[in-house]
Amino acid sequence: MDKLIEKFQFYYDAILQNAPSFLIGVVVLFIGFAIANFGKKLTENRIKSKLQNTLSRLFIAQIISGIIKIITVVIFLDLVGFQNITTKILAGAGILTFVIGFAFKDIGENFLAGILLAFKSPFKENDLIETEKVIGYVKELRIRETIIKTTDGKDVFVPNSQIINSPLINYTIDGFLRNEFLLGLDYSSDLSKAIQVIIESVSKTEGVLLGGKKPAVIIDEFAASTINLKVLFWLDTFKSSSKSYHLGIRTQVMKNVLLALTENEFSLPSNIVEVKQYEG
Repeated sequence: MDKLIEKFQFYYDAILQNAPSFLIGVVVLFIGFAIANFGKKLTENRIKSKLQNTLSRLFIAQIISGIIKIITVVIFLDLVGFQNITTKILAGAGILTFVIGFAFKDIGENFLAGILLAFKSPFKENDLIETEKVIGYVKELRIRETIIKTTDGKDVFVPNSQIINSPLINYTIDGFLRNEFLLGLDYSSDLSKAIQVIIESVSKTEGVLLGGKKPAVIIDEFAASTINLKVLFWLDTFKSSSKSYHLGIRTQVMKNVLLALTENEFSLPSNIVEVKQYEG
């Protein structure tokens, strides 16, 4: 306890003895942080033409801003008379790096993964992605983690290393997103006609793509009481990245299919449960 008090007394005396230098150091600290913030914006604008990905620009700008702030703090410590601290920081850089390699392995790994993501650009801001069962829209790429807003509104902080080391699905990288749903028809149904009715109904729904990405219907399985069909159709994610937009079209497609099948007198039975009674 006495040693701790002596250290505080030493630093206090150092500040008093170097009051002018301390004031200059505060000014340098203020200016340095202002330069760091300005440099961050300047970097974003300078590399805007070279990097179209907003996330990559922000990530690189954060690194440059962080380096400037670290240098500013070191200069501040030197000006206020804490040369021994500055010397220890600089002299111990190698040791610190060694320690970080073991004690903060995950931080270093996530930082390097963030650099790879920034330059490789497997996704952009507001892209719909899936990684390790987390599905959502990319909001920000940070030095340690990527922020993803899930389709139910949760903000998930996913470590960058997890994204690098796990399979990554980008649903919007090419502008196409496939939707699908199942429906069951009675075994006595005319499947050819039912498939035709479904495809015509889906194709008429606004927002569904046609041409090379036209709707399709396949037989999925023969269930206990129904023949299950899988309805497949594509959406253009460049029109909107909103999940509600996609779900709205999907809902309208399902309503139109149900109405069309009902009008053509197709039966959509529920599961049949057979109950047997045995005499004891």
